[in-house]
Amino acid sequence: MITYRFLKRPDAKTRAQLIEIYREQGWWSRGDKPALLGGILRGSRLFLAAFEGGRAVGMARAIDAHSREAYIHDVAVLKATRGRDIGSQLVRRLVKRLRAGGIKWVGLIASSGSAPFYRSLGFRSPPDAEAMMLGGPHA
Repeated sequence: MITYRFLKRPDAKTRAQLIEIYREQGWWSRGDKPALLGGILRGSRLFLAAFEGGRAVGMARAIDAHSREAYIHDVAVLKATRGRDIGSQLVRRLVKRLRAGGIKWVGLIASSGSAPFYRSLGFRSPPDAEAMMLGGPHA
């Protein structure tokens, strides 16, 4: 059974499991320190994790600019547990909590072929808009 929890200050065991999810996604470099996760958690409006048998198997987070807009980041599910609606539930629960908190507009960047997944959850590309970035691995 999958359970979902919004995290603020996870214990050391949960932090290690979240880092493993980041690592499996290729989002955690060999030289990254565990303190980086603390900054990620503090910088997130919401950080949601999915657990199975007490082990973190998925995560998603949202950031905001202290306005009515938020952005979803770092949606990931361990490969061994994919295909069970965990990612969809993570996004739906994040959006529900964001809306309840007064957020009117939720955005994200669908990378690595994930656009069909997000479209299935109701996300669309805005007309006359293009995702852009300065720096990073895709610049």
